Amino acid sequence: MDGYLAVAQVEHLAERTPQVSVDELLKGFHPSPRFGEVSFDSYRPDPAQPSQAQAVEAMRSFGEAAGRPAASGLRRLFGGGKRADTKAGLYLDGGFGVGKTHLLASLWHSVDGQKAFGTFVEYTNLVGALSFRKTVEALSTYKLVCIDEFELDDPGDTVLMSRLMRELADAGVKLAATSNTLPGSLGEGRFAAVDFQREIQVLADQFDVIRIDGEDYRHRGLPQSPDPLPDDELDQRMEAEFSGRTVAMDEFSELVAHLADVHPSRYRQLIDGIDAVVWRNVETITEQSVALRFVVLADRLYDKDVPILASGVPFDSLFTKEMMAGGYMKKYFRAVSRLTALAREGQTGEAS
Repeated sequence: MDGYLAVAQVEHLAERTPQVSVDELLKGFHPSPRFGEVSFDSYRPDPAQPSQAQAVEAMRSFGEAAGRPAASGLRRLFGGGKRADTKAGLYLDGGFGVGKTHLLASLWHSVDGQKAFGTFVEYTNLVGALSFRKTVEALSTYKLVCIDEFELDDPGDTVLMSRLMRELADAGVKLAATSNTLPGSLGEGRFAAVDFQREIQVLADQFDVIRIDGEDYRHRGLPQSPDPLPDDELDQRMEAEFSGRTVAMDEFSELVAHLADVHPSRYRQLIDGIDAVVWRNVETITEQSVALRFVVLADRLYDKDVPILASGVPFDSLFTKEMMAGGYMKKYFRAVSRLTALAREGQTGEAS
């Protein structure tokens, strides 16, 4: 390992245990660098899909409303004033690759004041790290809460997010979400959604739905994963590609085991300051809980555009066939697609 220090600063994620304060956690709720400077003007609607231009205008108007002063706490508490004609939230429904996250980030950038932007999983993890009540107390002071990739995977999440959205809406917080599933259909195919229809309806009642049409990238299938590198070539490529940069190099099994000891809400801080990752002996993950944790890490790496070099199995074999066909398949397909893009960038130097 000493030989690598001359060209790259080598660290190990499996040796990192970040301690993160509440303020630091909340400061992390902003768009990733990929969407750090987007705007409504930089979104390019497809002329063949008029719903895309309509979505831009709807989001722009919603942002203007969110930026206006809210009713006072006493007026909200005692019901003073007229009830708003519009709902507290705007929900963008559409397939992968139609620009929903671009528009959601544009909305976040357009509103001044306290605001939060995170994925659905990041909000559930925030509740796990802080407690439900402290999360409500913290976010109730915000003007806008943006939830990207809204999806319900189990009954517990259904009840949790139903309560959270309702309490934030009652506090006067504007809500915006993206998903590829209509609010009333969340949870279908994952659990007995009919048993939780009340909670699902409460969620749906918070949002006006805007449909964005366009080609759904799911129909293209998974991209071809680059071939894993032999261990000896892995070392050489690390020296050649990441000279002068901070590289996290880990044995894959050790990293996976370590993730169980770090709360997913801290994965953003886990990779703080890391320019690239190198994984030895990637192997198929066979346990669902382990796989879901790894999906969160994949999302955070993709957010920061961290290139990957790896040996072992290709990323299209990272999860079992049963997982790729099961209730969490959307998460796994997204993770494989993102990891593949980062691996391609690591091997070719081409941005994903």
